[in-house]
Amino acid sequence: MQPLDILYHDGPCLVVNKPAGVLTQAPPGIDSVEVRVRNYFREQESKEPDTKIYTGVPHRLDRPVSGAMVFARHVRASRRLSAQFEKRTVKKTYWALVPTTPNRDLAKSSELTQLPERGTWRDHLRKIPGRSFVKVVEPEYPGAKHAILHFELKRNFGAVALLEIELETGRTHQIRVQAASRGFPILGDDQYGSTVKFGPDFGDDPRDRAIALHARQLQFRHPMVDQTVDMVAPLSADWTDFAD
Repeated sequence: MQPLDILYHDGPCLVVNKPAGVLTQAPPGIDSVEVRVRNYFREQESKEPDTKIYTGVPHRLDRPVSGAMVFARHVRASRRLSAQFEKRTVKKTYWALVPTTPNRDLAKSSELTQLPERGTWRDHLRKIPGRSFVKVVEPEYPGAKHAILHFELKRNFGAVALLEIELETGRTHQIRVQAASRGFPILGDDQYGSTVKFGPDFGDDPRDRAIALHARQLQFRHPMVDQTVDMVAPLSADWTDFAD
């Protein structure tokens, strides 16, 4: 089990830089960021290895996604952080690498266009029951949830572009689905149509592989004191050819 990359720790509030390929939460016996956070708190508090440690998880990142995540050490802090996510007062900024030319097999024909400098994507999404997969559907479709994000093209590398994305809503696989449905699948995300590899293979299971989506910045109010926490998560070495 790899050590945690700690970005911030103050009282019951802990921000870590999640590595790609690791689950946020998992059943007993399987590695996850939550397990690593619990082990960190045990070491910090000099607890016995079998001591139960409460860890609040107010939000999640997909397995192949990296970046900033916040955890809480006790229930009160966890509830206050969760309330901020529910009220959408947390600022979540992501970086993503996408192709600059749309994939005609993925894009909706009415939106087949070159990648603009900036814009807003609005869709209705539905998670497929029993599968880790999300589709763009019509607004009246049962179970459809409104999804909104704002993006800006930060840099154009020719065939690949770096997008900065700010989420207004936080739906399952939201950035991945909205980008792919317009013909711009995130690099490495073969689940949503990418044919370009990104980063190393961590094993035979494709779910362990990284995609070029990184939770770059997380801004929220400290759950116990009146101050803003604004953390930027460094990029992994896989990004060095694209972003400095």
